[in-house]
Amino acid sequence: MTGYTREELLAAHEQLVDNEANLIADGGKEPPVVVKIGGAKAVDPEGAVADVAHLVANGTDVVVVHGGSTAVDETLEELGEEPTYVESPSGVTGRFTDERTMEVFSMVMPGKLNTDLTALFREAGVDALGLSGVDGGLLTGPRKSAVRVVEDGKKKIKRGDHSGKITSVNAPLLETLLDGGYTPIVTVPMLADDGVPVNADADRAAAAVAGALGARLVVLTDVKGVYADPDDESTLIETADTPEEFEALEAAAEGFMTKKVMAAKEALDGGAAEVIVSDANLNDPIVTALNGGGTHVTPGALVEATEAE
Repeated sequence: MTGYTREELLAAHEQLVDNEANLIADGGKEPPVVVKIGGAKAVDPEGAVADVAHLVANGTDVVVVHGGSTAVDETLEELGEEPTYVESPSGVTGRFTDERTMEVFSMVMPGKLNTDLTALFREAGVDALGLSGVDGGLLTGPRKSAVRVVEDGKKKIKRGDHSGKITSVNAPLLETLLDGGYTPIVTVPMLADDGVPVNADADRAAAAVAGALGARLVVLTDVKGVYADPDDESTLIETADTPEEFEALEAAAEGFMTKKVMAAKEALDGGAAEVIVSDANLNDPIVTALNGGGTHVTPGALVEATEAE
């Protein structure tokens, strides 16, 4: 339950209408908004559900992408399995998805979590439609049969991985749904080039979708954004508009935030209009982010200076 009635949502839409004017670019239709909702327990989706309802009611095309690693880990543990995480040579920690984990992943992500979240949006008055990356070949790319990891300080090759790299998004499918008035609720797995569903990182899935649609990407998490000092929220980095500022952003990111900054780069490289990393646990988390909250990364952050001709 979201805790909002349809009447309360409509009232909220009216109250936020002044803010909405700031979201529309002059001279044309505003870009779509892709919202990444995290799967951690500390991330409450209620505010995001209400905000998506508000945006859709005011004519904004929205695609929601969600994760759910916490639920996958909990299910594995209930089944007597131990989740496996590995560190890459670049220092990024991620899930190692073996065959058994992939079975649980497919059961939890597109099965329970996507269904439950789609129902929440529909209850809020959003004509939501749940999709995994397999449906319609929405998210596709090469499969990884092995990954490079660091164990006990040594670089190794760990085989048997069931994950992949998203290199293609079926944007026409999403555009058809949006044009029909639907709000896609997207999750992984993706479909590998050998026709097998495999795991993919949800932040990077959201980045791929945002790039393919030329969208503004709002990555909701359990902190206000990227901090210069990860332990001090007063050091929030509000913008990264130049390569130098983006370099500082990358240097500041630690732990789970590393993947979000990596996803920001991939989204902008792919054609996204902007990436915002912001707090999910506000009353109006998406509208607040679109109106300046959180950490904003613009395409100029990835543009190297060129010699004047």
